[in-house]
Amino acid sequence: MARHGQNLQKTSISGNLIMIERKKTRIIKVGNLQIGGNNPVSVQTMTKTDTRNVDATVRQILSLEAAGCEAIRIAVPDMDAASKLGRIKKSITIPVIADIHFHWRLAVEAIEQGVDEIRINPGNIGAMWKVKEVVTLAKQQGIPIRIGVNAGSLEKGLIEKYGHPTPEAIVESAERHLEILQDIDFQDVEISLKASNALLTIESYRLFSKKYDYPLHIGISEAGPPSSGIIKSSVGIGILLSEGIGDTLRVSLTAPPQEEIRVAYEILKSLGIRKKGPEIISCPTCGRCRINLQSLAEKVEDALKDIKEPITVAVMGCVVNGPGEAKEADFGIAGGKKMGLVFKRGEITKKVKEEGLLDALLETISESYNLSKKCN
Repeated sequence: MARHGQNLQKTSISGNLIMIERKKTRIIKVGNLQIGGNNPVSVQTMTKTDTRNVDATVRQILSLEAAGCEAIRIAVPDMDAASKLGRIKKSITIPVIADIHFHWRLAVEAIEQGVDEIRINPGNIGAMWKVKEVVTLAKQQGIPIRIGVNAGSLEKGLIEKYGHPTPEAIVESAERHLEILQDIDFQDVEISLKASNALLTIESYRLFSKKYDYPLHIGISEAGPPSSGIIKSSVGIGILLSEGIGDTLRVSLTAPPQEEIRVAYEILKSLGIRKKGPEIISCPTCGRCRINLQSLAEKVEDALKDIKEPITVAVMGCVVNGPGEAKEADFGIAGGKKMGLVFKRGEITKKVKEEGLLDALLETISESYNLSKKCN
């Protein structure tokens, strides 16, 4: 049901942090993952293997689980792929979302295979009796349906009506699919409204979110290779999250899916929405820098990459901002001329030469966290 006028983003100040207050959406359950309401914004991605190759698909998902993926979407192009979903699901622990286009029988098979959610647009799968069969089975199994609207595949009638993909066209497409489910009393729905254009995506989500309280899966579709796709995704997803919009997300890159997970957590971390692993603060360097900071920052980032706990580490190169940033971080380095200070929670613990800074920092961090290796 619509909730009008309940989408204004709010912020509050806690200590020296600005806290984003998310729009309250209804809650759906995707396997053991709760999406919406006050639940954390979850991170997901999509497999990039051939679903029919069970071993390769499972290996990729297990790697993604280790990286922090909390739900996995799997393409289901044909019945052979659909029939493999049960075997894949039994070999992993995170929820499985079956990604289906047009074919209602694939949706039925996916549900029977035990998936946790199906992504299918009900208006695209044919006669109403086919829709009802899919929805009835989803109800029986207690799994939600994601309506996924993409600007690149809008209905012909909407393109004729609006001339080209617009936020209004994208939202109207979602509403048409949503109305079909509402008419047969299915409310366990999640919505995505994506485009490869960040501003078009942002405006579409804003428009829909003003009218409805369904949980939203956000992202920029076909964002591109990492060099540009990370920027586009960070801008689009970051703006939506900063306005309290979004319950789960995927970063879509022409890159290994592990990179999508890493970037997703960095976006959430930058907004203070979720903390996972180290946050590295390092200066861009300038003419005042007297140590090889770029190499040092890269080595620190590599050495800490396996830490799961949220910690802040500052790697600073001069006396202007260095001591202040290092003091505010959990751990830090403030460099000087071929020397540097090591900080731990605001206190100076060591003064060492440049060549010893990395080991001194890692030894200090090792007092609180296990490090798998050091980088020389």
